[in-house]
Amino acid sequence: MELWNSTLGNGFILVEILNDSGVPKLLFATIAVLYMLALTSNGLLLLVITMDSQLHVPMYLLLSQLSLMDLMSASVVTPKMLVDYLWGENTISFEGCTFQMLVVLTSGGAEDLLLVFMAYDRYVAICHPLNYMVLMRPRICWLMIATSWILAFLNAVILTSYTMHLPFCMSREIRHLLCEIPSLLKLACADTSIYELMVYVIGVIFLMPTFAAILASYTFVLIAVLHMSSGKGKEKALITCSSHLTVVGMYYGSAMFMYIQPNYYHSPQQDNILSVFYTIITPTLNPLIYSLRNKEVMEAFRRVLGRFTSAQRW
Repeated sequence: MELWNSTLGNGFILVEILNDSGVPKLLFATIAVLYMLALTSNGLLLLVITMDSQLHVPMYLLLSQLSLMDLMSASVVTPKMLVDYLWGENTISFEGCTFQMLVVLTSGGAEDLLLVFMAYDRYVAICHPLNYMVLMRPRICWLMIATSWILAFLNAVILTSYTMHLPFCMSREIRHLLCEIPSLLKLACADTSIYELMVYVIGVIFLMPTFAAILASYTFVLIAVLHMSSGKGKEKALITCSSHLTVVGMYYGSAMFMYIQPNYYHSPQQDNILSVFYTIITPTLNPLIYSLRNKEVMEAFRRVLGRFTSAQRW
């Protein structure tokens, strides 16, 4: 089969979930509403955390980074999918495909590491409250954030560079929502078994130890919460931790299916559903899970809203 690459000036054709759906208009409207909700909720959460000084603590600083990562992953995929459907075009350039993969891998990898640091933050706050300001001082908190972004970016650069340098066949159809490693490997006209093993190993290294660390942290947290004498303190701790665990479950469930499951088990329908889940649904639910059940965030939102209202009156 004839080969092609970026020098030929060609791109890819994304056969997205809207193309394969029996009710594309309904699905389009649903995805558009979810994206607007993700954009609004994450944007508001970032604004409130930035503007309200009472939320300038490690827990909410880490949460603001989670909202930023969700905005990145949703915005690099969803707007293009919606515009392509309206215009009747579903092509993506070689450079656009490369950029999309780089951003998704960076935001996803950074979220993986950030969730570990968020679990550690809750472990220290509940199990070692007297040492919290020492163990989670600003310098350490910013170091956690920088570590998440830098390691994720380096991993994304390596995987994206290698994937996009593979020889691709003239068949340019990617039966997937976005440019992602498993879907692009199906177009490669070369033996990718070693690379698939490398992707699998990297996925295991990124996901399994971090997932185990999160489970260990929350196991210690649960034990400490059950021994609390204050009913109000116990309730607050359980609400906060259950919110975190809900986000962890959504993220790791979809990530493990996508990157730890062998490539030959992947089907276009399954991959598209998973992609919709972690690029659209999860970014929509994360801020709602954290803010609607969090009195401090809701009170901060009222304070920020009150400032805007007062400023408009003057």
